[in-house]
Amino acid sequence: MPEQDGRSSAVDEVVGQIRSLIRARGLRVGDVLPGELELAEMFGSSRNTVREAFRTLKAYGIAESRQKLGAVLTDQHQTAMRDLFAFAMDVSADAFQDIQGYRRLTEMNLFDLLVENLSAEMMAAIESINAAIPLAESAEEASALDFRFHMMLVASAGNRTLTETYGMLQPVIQRLMMAGKSRRSTLESVCREHQAILDALKARDRIGFAYHMDRHLSAGLVFIPDAGVEAQDARGGGTGG
Repeated sequence: MPEQDGRSSAVDEVVGQIRSLIRARGLRVGDVLPGELELAEMFGSSRNTVREAFRTLKAYGIAESRQKLGAVLTDQHQTAMRDLFAFAMDVSADAFQDIQGYRRLTEMNLFDLLVENLSAEMMAAIESINAAIPLAESAEEASALDFRFHMMLVASAGNRTLTETYGMLQPVIQRLMMAGKSRRSTLESVCREHQAILDALKARDRIGFAYHMDRHLSAGLVFIPDAGVEAQDARGGGTGG
Protein backbone atom coordinates (compact mmCIF):
# COMPACT_ATOMS: atom_id res chain seq x y z
CA MET A 1 0.00 0.00 0.00
CA PRO A 2 2.75 2.57 0.80
CA GLU A 3 4.22 1.86 -2.65
CA GLN A 4 0.85 2.63 -4.32
CA ASP A 5 0.49 5.83 -2.28
CA GLY A 6 3.96 6.87 -3.42
CA ARG A 7 3.02 6.21 -7.05
CA SER A 8 -0.17 8.25 -6.69
CA SER A 9 1.77 11.07 -5.08
CA ALA A 10 4.27 11.11 -7.94
CA VAL A 11 1.47 11.23 -10.52
CA ASP A 12 -0.25 14.06 -8.65
CA GLU A 13 3.02 15.96 -8.54
CA VAL A 14 3.48 15.64 -12.31
CA VAL A 15 -0.14 16.72 -12.90
CA GLY A 16 0.61 19.84 -10.88
CA GLN A 17 3.81 20.44 -12.81
CA ILE A 18 1.99 20.13 -16.14
CA ARG A 19 -0.66 22.60 -14.99
CA SER A 20 2.08 25.02 -13.92
CA LEU A 21 3.71 24.57 -17.33
CA ILE A 22 0.41 25.38 -19.05
CA ARG A 23 0.09 28.60 -17.05
CA ALA A 24 3.74 29.58 -17.45
CA ARG A 25 3.65 29.16 -21.24
CA GLY A 26 0.19 30.67 -21.57
CA LEU A 27 -1.09 27.60 -23.42
CA ARG A 28 -4.68 27.70 -24.63
CA VAL A 29 -7.30 25.29 -25.94
CA GLY A 30 -5.94 23.64 -29.08
CA ASP A 31 -2.28 23.99 -28.11
CA VAL A 32 -0.17 20.84 -28.03
CA LEU A 33 1.57 19.75 -24.85
CA PRO A 34 5.15 18.50 -24.91
CA GLY A 35 5.51 14.74 -25.38
CA GLU A 36 5.87 12.17 -22.62
CA LEU A 37 9.62 11.79 -23.04
CA GLU A 38 10.24 15.54 -23.02
CA LEU A 39 8.12 16.04 -19.91
CA ALA A 40 9.74 13.10 -18.15
CA GLU A 41 13.15 14.68 -18.71
CA MET A 42 11.85 18.13 -17.78
CA PHE A 43 10.34 16.98 -14.46
CA GLY A 44 12.86 14.26 -13.63
CA SER A 45 10.10 11.64 -13.64
CA SER A 46 9.61 8.27 -15.27
CA ARG A 47 7.75 8.08 -18.56
CA ASN A 48 5.15 5.81 -16.95
CA THR A 49 4.42 8.46 -14.32
CA VAL A 50 3.97 11.12 -17.01
CA ARG A 51 1.68 8.76 -18.92
CA GLU A 52 -0.49 8.30 -15.81
CA ALA A 53 -0.55 12.08 -15.33
CA PHE A 54 -1.79 12.48 -18.91
CA ARG A 55 -4.56 9.98 -18.18
CA THR A 56 -5.63 12.11 -15.21
CA LEU A 57 -5.74 15.24 -17.37
CA LYS A 58 -7.80 13.40 -20.00
CA ALA A 59 -10.21 12.12 -17.35
CA TYR A 60 -10.89 15.70 -16.29
CA GLY A 61 -11.39 16.83 -19.89
CA ILE A 62 -8.31 19.06 -19.82
CA ALA A 63 -6.48 17.24 -22.62
CA GLU A 64 -7.13 14.64 -25.29
CA SER A 65 -4.94 12.51 -27.57
CA ARG A 66 -4.96 13.35 -31.27
CA GLN A 67 -3.28 11.37 -33.97
CA LYS A 68 0.01 12.83 -35.19
CA LEU A 69 -0.23 15.65 -32.64
CA GLY A 70 -0.11 14.06 -29.20
CA ALA A 71 -1.84 15.54 -26.15
CA VAL A 72 -3.87 18.64 -27.02
CA LEU A 73 -5.51 21.00 -24.53
CA THR A 74 -9.30 20.91 -24.63
CA ASP A 75 -12.22 22.51 -22.79
CA GLN A 76 -14.45 19.45 -22.55
CA HIS A 77 -15.08 20.06 -18.85
CA GLN A 78 -16.04 23.70 -19.38
CA THR A 79 -18.23 22.81 -22.35
CA ALA A 80 -20.06 20.20 -20.30
CA MET A 81 -20.58 22.70 -17.49
CA ARG A 82 -21.87 25.36 -19.90
CA ASP A 83 -24.31 22.86 -21.43
CA LEU A 84 -25.51 21.83 -17.98
CA PHE A 85 -26.12 25.43 -16.91
CA ALA A 86 -27.93 26.25 -20.16
CA PHE A 87 -30.16 23.17 -19.87
CA ALA A 88 -31.01 23.59 -16.21
CA MET A 89 -31.59 27.33 -16.02
CA ASP A 90 -35.09 28.73 -16.56
CA VAL A 91 -35.47 32.39 -17.52
CA SER A 92 -37.43 33.41 -14.45
CA ALA A 93 -37.34 36.22 -11.91
CA ASP A 94 -35.50 33.97 -9.44
CA ALA A 95 -32.95 32.89 -12.06
CA PHE A 96 -32.42 36.50 -13.07
CA GLN A 97 -31.79 37.56 -9.48
CA ASP A 98 -29.41 34.65 -8.88
CA ILE A 99 -27.34 35.23 -12.01
CA GLN A 100 -27.28 39.01 -11.68
CA GLY A 101 -26.38 38.58 -8.01
CA TYR A 102 -23.34 36.54 -9.07
CA ARG A 103 -22.47 39.19 -11.64
CA ARG A 104 -22.75 41.94 -9.03
CA LEU A 105 -20.28 40.12 -6.81
CA THR A 106 -18.01 39.77 -9.83
CA GLU A 107 -18.31 42.92 -11.93
CA MET A 108 -19.04 45.54 -9.28
CA ASN A 109 -15.83 44.59 -7.46
CA LEU A 110 -13.55 44.93 -10.50
CA PHE A 111 -13.00 48.68 -10.22
CA ASP A 112 -9.48 48.66 -8.72
CA LEU A 113 -8.24 45.92 -11.07
CA LEU A 114 -9.72 47.65 -14.11
CA VAL A 115 -8.23 51.02 -13.21
CA GLU A 116 -4.87 49.29 -12.88
CA ASN A 117 -5.01 46.97 -15.91
CA LEU A 118 -7.46 48.33 -18.50
CA SER A 119 -5.37 49.74 -21.35
CA ALA A 120 -6.43 52.53 -23.69
CA GLU A 121 -6.45 50.02 -26.55
CA MET A 122 -8.76 47.65 -24.70
CA MET A 123 -11.01 50.52 -23.66
CA ALA A 124 -11.32 51.53 -27.31
CA ALA A 125 -12.13 47.94 -28.30
CA ILE A 126 -14.83 47.72 -25.63
CA GLU A 127 -16.33 51.02 -26.73
CA SER A 128 -16.37 49.78 -30.32
CA ILE A 129 -18.37 46.70 -29.29
CA ASN A 130 -20.75 48.88 -27.32
CA ALA A 131 -21.30 51.19 -30.30
CA ALA A 132 -22.36 48.17 -32.39
CA ILE A 133 -25.17 47.16 -30.02
CA PRO A 134 -27.78 49.70 -31.24
CA LEU A 135 -27.06 48.55 -34.81
CA ALA A 136 -27.68 44.85 -34.08
CA GLU A 137 -30.19 43.25 -36.45
CA SER A 138 -31.55 40.69 -33.99
CA ALA A 139 -31.92 40.07 -30.28
CA GLU A 140 -29.42 37.21 -30.62
CA GLU A 141 -26.78 39.48 -32.15
CA ALA A 142 -27.41 42.18 -29.56
CA SER A 143 -27.11 39.77 -26.64
CA ALA A 144 -23.88 38.35 -28.08
CA LEU A 145 -22.41 41.86 -28.31
CA ASP A 146 -23.68 42.65 -24.82
CA PHE A 147 -21.95 39.56 -23.43
CA ARG A 148 -18.71 40.45 -25.26
CA PHE A 149 -18.80 43.90 -23.65
CA HIS A 150 -19.00 42.45 -20.14
CA MET A 151 -16.65 39.55 -20.90
CA MET A 152 -13.97 41.97 -22.07
CA LEU A 153 -14.36 44.01 -18.89
CA VAL A 154 -13.96 40.89 -16.77
CA ALA A 155 -10.99 39.68 -18.83
CA SER A 156 -9.33 43.10 -18.59
CA ALA A 157 -9.16 42.73 -14.81
CA GLY A 158 -6.39 40.18 -15.40
CA ASN A 159 -7.67 37.30 -13.25
CA ARG A 160 -7.62 34.15 -15.39
CA THR A 161 -9.72 32.00 -13.04
CA LEU A 162 -12.40 34.68 -12.78
CA THR A 163 -12.44 35.07 -16.56
CA GLU A 164 -12.84 31.32 -17.13
CA THR A 165 -15.59 31.03 -14.51
CA TYR A 166 -17.51 33.95 -15.97
CA GLY A 167 -17.15 32.46 -19.45
CA MET A 168 -18.69 29.18 -18.28
CA LEU A 169 -21.94 31.05 -17.62
CA GLN A 170 -22.11 32.51 -21.12
CA PRO A 171 -25.20 30.55 -22.32
CA VAL A 172 -27.24 31.51 -19.26
CA ILE A 173 -26.11 35.14 -19.19
CA GLN A 174 -26.81 35.58 -22.89
CA ARG A 175 -30.27 34.08 -22.52
CA LEU A 176 -31.07 36.64 -19.83
CA MET A 177 -29.50 39.40 -21.94
CA MET A 178 -31.90 38.65 -24.81
CA ALA A 179 -34.86 39.85 -22.76
CA GLY A 180 -36.25 43.03 -24.27
CA LYS A 181 -33.61 43.31 -26.96
CA SER A 182 -36.10 43.11 -29.82
CA ARG A 183 -36.79 46.80 -29.13
CA ARG A 184 -34.54 49.44 -30.70
CA SER A 185 -35.07 51.73 -27.71
CA THR A 186 -33.79 48.98 -25.43
CA LEU A 187 -30.58 48.60 -27.45
CA GLU A 188 -29.97 52.34 -27.28
CA SER A 189 -30.56 52.25 -23.52
CA VAL A 190 -28.05 49.41 -23.09
CA CYS A 191 -25.47 51.38 -25.05
CA ARG A 192 -25.97 54.46 -22.84
CA GLU A 193 -25.76 52.41 -19.66
CA HIS A 194 -22.56 50.72 -20.83
CA GLN A 195 -21.03 54.07 -21.74
CA ALA A 196 -21.84 55.46 -18.29
CA ILE A 197 -19.93 52.53 -16.77
CA LEU A 198 -16.94 53.19 -19.03
CA ASP A 199 -17.03 56.93 -18.36
CA ALA A 200 -16.89 56.24 -14.62
CA LEU A 201 -13.83 54.06 -15.18
CA LYS A 202 -12.14 56.78 -17.24
CA ALA A 203 -12.83 59.29 -14.48
CA ARG A 204 -11.63 56.82 -11.83
CA ASP A 205 -14.99 57.32 -10.15
CA ARG A 206 -15.49 54.29 -7.91
CA ILE A 207 -18.93 55.35 -6.64
CA GLY A 208 -20.15 56.18 -10.15
CA PHE A 209 -18.89 52.85 -11.47
CA ALA A 210 -20.70 50.90 -8.74
CA TYR A 211 -23.88 52.94 -9.17
CA HIS A 212 -24.12 52.55 -12.94
CA MET A 213 -23.15 48.87 -12.86
CA ASP A 214 -25.75 48.10 -10.18
CA ARG A 215 -28.44 50.03 -12.07
CA HIS A 216 -27.54 48.26 -15.30
CA LEU A 217 -27.55 44.75 -13.81
CA SER A 218 -30.94 45.30 -12.18
CA ALA A 219 -32.79 46.96 -15.05
CA GLY A 220 -33.60 43.91 -17.18
CA LEU A 221 -35.85 42.41 -14.51
CA VAL A 222 -38.81 44.28 -16.05
CA PHE A 223 -38.66 41.94 -19.07
CA ILE A 224 -38.66 38.70 -17.04
CA PRO A 225 -42.01 36.90 -16.57
CA ASP A 226 -43.57 37.11 -13.08
CA ALA A 227 -41.14 39.81 -12.00
CA GLY A 228 -43.75 42.48 -11.46
CA VAL A 229 -43.42 46.16 -12.32
CA GLU A 230 -41.29 47.37 -9.41
CA ALA A 231 -38.04 47.16 -11.37
CA GLN A 232 -39.49 49.24 -14.21
CA ASP A 233 -40.59 51.93 -11.81
CA ALA A 234 -37.19 51.93 -10.08
CA ARG A 235 -35.02 51.72 -13.17
CA GLY A 236 -36.93 53.72 -15.73
CA GLY A 237 -37.30 50.89 -18.25
CA GLY A 238 -33.66 50.12 -19.05
CA THR A 239 -32.42 46.61 -19.58
CA GLY A 240 -29.74 44.73 -17.69
CA GLY A 241 -26.86 43.61 -19.85
